[in-house]
Amino acid sequence: MTDDTPVLIAGGSLVGLSTSLFLGLHGVPSLVVERHAGTAIHPRAALVNQRTIELYRGAGLEDEIVAASALEFEQNGAIVSVESLGGRELEYYYRHINDGVETLSVSPRLFITQIGLEPIIRARAEDLGAELRYGTELVSFTGTGDGVEAVVRERDGGAERSVRARYLIAADGSKSPVREALGVPLAGHPPFSNSITIYFRADLRALIGDRNLSVIYVFGPRLQGFFRFSKAGDAGFLVVNKAVDAKGELSADLWTGTDDARCVELVRDALGDPGLAVELENVQRWSSSADWASQFSAGPVFIAGDAAHNMPPTGGFGGNTGVQDGHNLAWKLAYALDGRAGESLPATYDAERRPVAEFTVEQAYARYVLRLAPELGKENLLPIVPEGTVELGYRYRSAAIVPEPGDDGAPVEDPHRPSGRPGTRAPHIPLDRDGRTVSPVDLAGPGFAVVAGAAGGVWRDAAATAGARLGVEVGAYVVGPGGDLVDGEKRFATAYGVEADGAVLLRPDGFIAWRSQAAPAEPAAALGDAVAQVLGRSA
Repeated sequence: MTDDTPVLIAGGSLVGLSTSLFLGLHGVPSLVVERHAGTAIHPRAALVNQRTIELYRGAGLEDEIVAASALEFEQNGAIVSVESLGGRELEYYYRHINDGVETLSVSPRLFITQIGLEPIIRARAEDLGAELRYGTELVSFTGTGDGVEAVVRERDGGAERSVRARYLIAADGSKSPVREALGVPLAGHPPFSNSITIYFRADLRALIGDRNLSVIYVFGPRLQGFFRFSKAGDAGFLVVNKAVDAKGELSADLWTGTDDARCVELVRDALGDPGLAVELENVQRWSSSADWASQFSAGPVFIAGDAAHNMPPTGGFGGNTGVQDGHNLAWKLAYALDGRAGESLPATYDAERRPVAEFTVEQAYARYVLRLAPELGKENLLPIVPEGTVELGYRYRSAAIVPEPGDDGAPVEDPHRPSGRPGTRAPHIPLDRDGRTVSPVDLAGPGFAVVAGAAGGVWRDAAATAGARLGVEVGAYVVGPGGDLVDGEKRFATAYGVEADGAVLLRPDGFIAWRSQAAPAEPAAALGDAVAQVLGRSA
């Protein structure tokens, strides 16, 4: 028996599910195979950053995710380090998790576990045409002249089935069988901690008091790690990166000598209450590393999420980076599948996402070393930039971006001081649209969008002409008095680096593809050429 699908996704956890959702927004059905029986049962990946929430906002899910997050955690809490929860506070990294980034996005940072998030994504993905097969694994795949042919099998002993797909996306975890089958090596740092995550139940309310704490780093004499707890204060999980071993020394190998009794002891040490009643729910063992795949694609096969990059949890970047991989890839595959773009467009996924992954991994690693493991060596660490820059300030360079002269080569820019240069995410500015506040990132997708200054009415006709010429959707918006959008703060021209008659072209993913700082002699021709270049088309 053979199934046909435009896109086969190996792995149906956070990244695979999100990618199927983003494909569905472009009208592309996908088949997702996931070896586990359902969505997440352990509360991983609790921090969802602003860029990721923006992407779910584009799918109409932001309000539902905000509501679900409020059921699990008190939001906007502090990130702090302590000797123990009931002991001495050492340092506040952030008084609240949106501290200093409130103006950078229309969306907030949120805490929600994969238990709360994945069912929301799954329901929307299925509404949009995704087929999700849980308890099913990818057995093998081979390239064909026009895609891949794969074999999948139900893990309960069901029959094997063949799947023909134009594209295969590997979101199959850090030990990705697809990546290994492709022979793609990893670059970066070797594993540096055999860590554990202890899921437990205990009454933490007296220890928490009236503090609103989102992430608590523990730097005690007997262990180092971090933990989070539930909104009700009756459960949590503790990540242990180091603990005192039988020799009385702090060890990064937590995989030996950590039976249930020892795990209860570690939880009590972190909480600062040696007599507290603690019930263990689960203990997971995992290797902490900081690495990335040396290539993110091979023909019709693409690697995303943990299959493409692994990083320590310091910064909360891992799952977010994976979701953003899927978003970058989804619109490119959709445009190539129906012929609106050439195959060179999906090929830009590697050129755009691999440098972002490398930079983000190094940022997470530097934070880990400086906060938790200085013995790993502080030499050659990438200088730390603020979290907002990591999350929102990365810049793409590829054939899907029309460059400008004078590129400084910097991998990121400070989103507090946006330039509007091609390759950057559309800077957030609160704009009024018929009495409703929107952001420029809301204007793109599933098509392109031209956003022009107050004297940029000429771009409306240019967008219509370019769209008709290429057979793609190109929306047009004028920002200013009498325009489509009102810029009450009068920031558009400065943030986007354009004059009153200038404009930027936003790709479907909300990144600036091209900029005309002033209106050229033939706006329609210039705009059409830019869209064609992004799509890898000659016309």
